[in-house]
Amino acid sequence: MAIYGLFFRFGLIKTQKVLYNAIIILFKIFKKGYHMSEMQITDLLAFGVKNKASDLHLSAGLPPMIRVNGDIRRINLPEMNAEQVGNMISSIMNDLQRKNYQQNLETDFSFELPNVARFRVNAFNTNRGPAAVLRTIPSKVLTLEELKAPRIFQKIADVPRGLVLVTGPTGSGKSTTLAAMIDYINDHQAGHILTIEDPIEFVHQSKKCLVNQRELGEHTHSFANALRSALREDPDIILVGEMRDPETIGLALTAAETGHLVFGTLHTTSAAKTIDRVIDVFPAAEKEMVRSMLSESLRAVISQTLLKTKDGKGRVAAHEIMISTPAIRNLIRENKVAQMNSTIQTGQNFGMQTLDQCLQDLVRRNIISLEAARAKAQNPDMIN
Repeated sequence: MAIYGLFFRFGLIKTQKVLYNAIIILFKIFKKGYHMSEMQITDLLAFGVKNKASDLHLSAGLPPMIRVNGDIRRINLPEMNAEQVGNMISSIMNDLQRKNYQQNLETDFSFELPNVARFRVNAFNTNRGPAAVLRTIPSKVLTLEELKAPRIFQKIADVPRGLVLVTGPTGSGKSTTLAAMIDYINDHQAGHILTIEDPIEFVHQSKKCLVNQRELGEHTHSFANALRSALREDPDIILVGEMRDPETIGLALTAAETGHLVFGTLHTTSAAKTIDRVIDVFPAAEKEMVRSMLSESLRAVISQTLLKTKDGKGRVAAHEIMISTPAIRNLIRENKVAQMNSTIQTGQNFGMQTLDQCLQDLVRRNIISLEAARAKAQNPDMIN
């Protein structure tokens, strides 16, 4: 019980089923002649997964930490020096990834721990030495039903062509939502799905669809190169992991205009900000043309954020959903994006909702607290 208590007091063990893993880790710590270098990164990753951590943090000069339900928690382990952290990170890299890390001082890649999970890794350097954040990607792709996603998500995934943007801050579950929508298409259509990611996160098996997944650095040199090539690869659905620059956005719009269903992500927090971001990356001389292309190609914007549930046992997604109706298309074309929120608010018959409407519903259903809702709301005083 003493061993159990060391982890329990940090909230890192919730059930007896993960006690065994904790004992193994602690045995390595307390056995005679132990050095932190004996701890394998795979031990820490497995421990994090067992405790439903979204991320594992490794930083020179600090003990390992995990993020559980949005909160950073220290694992009761010794501090790691720069050499130990560097060795841990290097142990899960291939030669190309090590070279990129040495040359660029930071790199992104994916890593799979068989029978446990996949991980999206960002390795970087700090004033104390090497560091890394390893984001857990479940081995199983959750379905839209398992995510309790709004029914409109299925209708969005069923559209034959156009651009669908899933947006939100880092860690808001964009990849999970997109993976569920791709999985829905994979179950219900007979087409060619092509994903371009940095790195590949969820791995999709070919079901009704043929699925091909490409990773930056491994299978292509840039999103733009891959998108140019994609138009000659007979895809029906294209997933662009991140729309970062004018060239990538322009190619995505072209793909959507030419009969493909294109999914993309941005780090924006609302539909209106998403429209502005897409248009603002282009030079002034091109904005009107892009505005026209976007008004014709855009099918939906889903902006989401994650909140702690009221019982503290997990997190739930709150969504703003914008559907491209004639009124929305007109607002985009005429550069009246500031009026978009009121159109979304009154567009519930089309499946639209503002973030505040979603938050109010989650409060009413006793899923999240009033305080949590107001902290995320655009108009906190309107949430009651």
